[in-house]
Amino acid sequence: MYKKKLSTALIVGAGLALTAASTTSYAANVPAGTKLAKVQDLVRGNRAEPATLDPDLIEGIPGANVAYDLFEGLVTQDANGNTIPGVAKSWQTKDNKTYIFHLRKDAKWSSGAPVTAQDFVFSFERAVNPDTASPYAWYLEESNIKNASAIIAGKKKPDTLGVKALNDHTLQITLESPIPYFVKMLVNSVMSPVYPPAIKKWGDKWTQPGHMVSNGAYELEKRVVGGRIVLKRNPYYWDNKHTVINQVTYLPDTDQTSSMNRYLAGEEQMTYAMPIDQYRRLKKEYPNAVKTTGELATYYYSFNMTKKPFNNVDVRKAISYAIDRNIIADAILGQGQLPAYTLTPDIVAGFTPITPTWETWTQKERVAKAKKLLKEAGYDREHPLSFDLLYNTDANNKKIATAVQAMLKQELGVNVTLVNQEWKTYLQTLHQGDFEVARESWSGDYNEPSTFLNLMTTSNAENDPKYHNKEYDALIRKAMTLTNDKERNELYHKAERMLARDMPVAPIYQFVTSRLVSPTIGGYPMHNAQDIVYTKNLYIKKS
Repeated sequence: MYKKKLSTALIVGAGLALTAASTTSYAANVPAGTKLAKVQDLVRGNRAEPATLDPDLIEGIPGANVAYDLFEGLVTQDANGNTIPGVAKSWQTKDNKTYIFHLRKDAKWSSGAPVTAQDFVFSFERAVNPDTASPYAWYLEESNIKNASAIIAGKKKPDTLGVKALNDHTLQITLESPIPYFVKMLVNSVMSPVYPPAIKKWGDKWTQPGHMVSNGAYELEKRVVGGRIVLKRNPYYWDNKHTVINQVTYLPDTDQTSSMNRYLAGEEQMTYAMPIDQYRRLKKEYPNAVKTTGELATYYYSFNMTKKPFNNVDVRKAISYAIDRNIIADAILGQGQLPAYTLTPDIVAGFTPITPTWETWTQKERVAKAKKLLKEAGYDREHPLSFDLLYNTDANNKKIATAVQAMLKQELGVNVTLVNQEWKTYLQTLHQGDFEVARESWSGDYNEPSTFLNLMTTSNAENDPKYHNKEYDALIRKAMTLTNDKERNELYHKAERMLARDMPVAPIYQFVTSRLVSPTIGGYPMHNAQDIVYTKNLYIKKS
């Protein structure tokens, strides 16, 4: 429930319904002379209902979107995706192995207590502690923090993690081996601090309104599961004077047509996405509202390699080759998405993905090869392959799955049964391995190829295909230690060739972000490849 009811007054041409509040502060990024609306309350769409708001348990974009408003880690990002100071005002390293972070003395929790280096130690140790069962514990292992792997495996105690408070405002992080891009990795929500007293007092219930204590620009006011999440300004946030939006409400946008209608009716000012079949019309009728940007993300299908027949590489390749990516990217989506033939997207900074041999073939040639491979595996139209394709609730996912179902039936005689599940159930199904083929996507946790290629390492909890290749694992481990970008990229290219050979996943397309954003909203980032939209950097202009 809202603390204040939605107003019925609309701002002409923008589609806004706002709650009553006012602001006298001005964000640092508000251009001089800008006239701000008296009401600074934002209603924005989210991808789905978050399974949790606990930074150590968040898995997926829905939870992360809210967490970026509630919590702030050592570093954050600007509108262009550059890494900038967060709780840490500065940092240094001499060897890319030992990092020293100097915390702001005015950084505080929403309770008014100071944010300390000890809080970060507690939080990082909690994330790797097997008792926490964090689905993102692997991320600290991927970050190469000393002893993270051994702790996660239960071989060492959490307090041996390479994170140490030198004093209340100085944090030292020691890695197993050098990683030159380590600071970039600290933006992820699992690297956020959590408030020890709240967790010790409330246990699993610490994320409920009235219990949660956060250190970001906002604090949790209300939550209606399946309905809305309401955040209000955190007056103790160190940079609160530059925050303009007083209240932000998140609505689950699982039905993109409904979210579009809410926007047009003035009930939502920023959607998470939009119906693909309405894109061209909306672009024409609301050119100032449709925002399309590149995104550090890849859409793909995972093959469960532990189940027959997907333990056969010929079957995996046949299915992948027969999918016409150009039809999906251009005809079905048509918002600027690019066909994907590698797990790593083109938008990754300082990296150009390889061109697999099968990418150079015509679609006719791919289908011919697919038929041959499937025949060799024992399947044809007289003995058709049948399997279930799992996807989470989303209109676009359904359209793509339906198209793939038709393609495989027409070209190979394959029978595909579509299985739809809500987000939370879908995640559980994936991790239990209770699927044959599943729709997945990955949004980069940081702007570097390893955020994608690490997914297929044996120890990665997000390795849903269960791809196990010791050579691949060793290659990725070696790449992460190299400080020379050229040498590291060469190993990444080799990794992509191995994935093209073994096909644990079928890359489908490279994302763009297309959403409806009210023209009255200022500060919207058009060049953040990770699509991180911090509410604290937004403001509402007077119409």
